[in-house]
Amino acid sequence: MLNRTDLRSTQLSPRQLAQALPRATLDVTTAQDAVAPLIEDVRSRGAAALRDAAERFDGVRPAHLRVPAQAIARALSDLDPGVREALELSIAHNRAGHGAQVPTECTTEVIPGGTVTQRWIPVRRVGLYVPGGLAVYPSSVVMNAVAAQVAGVEQIALASPPQAEFAGLPHPTILAACALLGLTEVYAVGGAQAIAMLAYGADAQNDTDRADAGGEVLCQGVDVITGPGNVYVAAAKRAVMGAVGIDAEAGPTEIAVLADAGANPEYVAADLLSQAEHDPNAGSVLITDSPQLADAVDVALERRLSATRHRERAGAALSGPQSGTVLVRDLEQAIEVADAYAAEHLEIHTAEASEVARRIRNAGAVFVGPYSPVPLGDYLAGSNHVLPTGGTARFAAGLSVMAFLKPVQLIEYDASALETMTPALEVLATCEDLPAHGEAARARQE
Repeated sequence: MLNRTDLRSTQLSPRQLAQALPRATLDVTTAQDAVAPLIEDVRSRGAAALRDAAERFDGVRPAHLRVPAQAIARALSDLDPGVREALELSIAHNRAGHGAQVPTECTTEVIPGGTVTQRWIPVRRVGLYVPGGLAVYPSSVVMNAVAAQVAGVEQIALASPPQAEFAGLPHPTILAACALLGLTEVYAVGGAQAIAMLAYGADAQNDTDRADAGGEVLCQGVDVITGPGNVYVAAAKRAVMGAVGIDAEAGPTEIAVLADAGANPEYVAADLLSQAEHDPNAGSVLITDSPQLADAVDVALERRLSATRHRERAGAALSGPQSGTVLVRDLEQAIEVADAYAAEHLEIHTAEASEVARRIRNAGAVFVGPYSPVPLGDYLAGSNHVLPTGGTARFAAGLSVMAFLKPVQLIEYDASALETMTPALEVLATCEDLPAHGEAARARQE
C-alpha cells in the first residue's frame, strides 16, 4: 500500500536524511505571482474587488461581505444539538489548554534601584482565516479564536469563503461556531483576497456594505493574521508579511507515526488514514524498525481505505510521493528520522512511549501512546491543531497565545542606580565611538 524507503543500511547526515524522506511539495513562490495582482486589486478597489474575486473563485457574488448579525444568530439556532455540545466541549478544553500558556509578568532587580520588567502585551486586532474547500472546519474557528481570546486580543475579525449553496455566506456551521465564541465581525471572503482584506483593510462598495459595517470602511486592517489555507493563502500571507504578522505558511497536512513491533497495526493504519482523508496532497508516513508491522499496516490500510467515505482523495494521498513507510535499523535511527522529517503531527507507538516522546526535538505536536490519536488533538485534547508543516517544525511552533502577544520590557533605574552604571556605560560608548551615549548618562549627574 505505502511506498517504502529502506534506510536500515544507510549512514546519512541530517540534510541527506531530510532529502531522502517522503514530502509534499508546496510551490509558494510560483503562487505568489498569481496572487500579487489580486492583492493589489483588493488594496485599490476594496469591496468591489472582493466581490469580483468571489464570483471568479467561489462561483457566487455575495450580497453581504460582512455577515449580518442575524445570519450568525440563525446559524447557531439551527445548529444540530450534538454538534453544538461537541463544539462547546472543544471550546472549554481549548480555553483550559491555552490558559496554561499565558506567561506572567516578571520584574528582575538587576542592581539595587535598577529593574527590568518583562510584560506581555496582546496585539490590538487580529484576523483569523478559516478555509472552505474539501471540508468544513469549525474546529479551526475554535483553535484560532480561543488562542486570541485567551491572549487578551480586543478585536477579532474572521474571514471564511462564501458558499453558493448558502446564499453567498460562509458555511452555517462556521457561523454557528463564531456565535458560540462571541465573534461578531465575520466576513464572507475567501482565499488570497481574504488575506489582502485583513492585511490592508477594504472600503465599502455599496449601501449594503455601509449598513453592515456601519460606515464607509468595510473592514479595518489587522495586526496579525493566523489560520490555515491552500497554497494561494500561504502565498498571500508571505506577500503581506511585514505589513502584518503571520503565524506560518501552512502546507498540506501530514502525520508521521513512529512505531515498533509491539504497535497495533489497526491503530496505526486508522491514524494514517485519518490525515490522508484531508487532501490528496496530505502526507502519511510510518517510521518503523519492524517490516512485519509495516506489512500488517499495509493490509489494514487497504481494508480501511476500501470502506472509507473519502477513499478517492485518501487513496491519492496514501499512494503519492509524500506518503510512505520508512524502515529503520532501530529506535535510535527512528528518532533521527523523525527529527529529520519534523512532522506536523507525530505519534509515538513504542514501548516506553513517554520517554521516547521526550527525546523528540522536531515536531509540531507529539501524540504519546496508542490512545492519543491525532484526531483527538484536532478537536478536543486542549492543544492547538494549527501546526507547522513541510519540515518547518525544525524552527517553528504551533499556534498558541504567543502568536498574539508581544514581549515588551520596562526598564526603570533610579538616580543612584544610573550613577553606579555610568562609568561602565561611558567606557562602552567610547569603545563604539558613540560619545553622546555616555554624555546622556553623565548629564544626569551634573
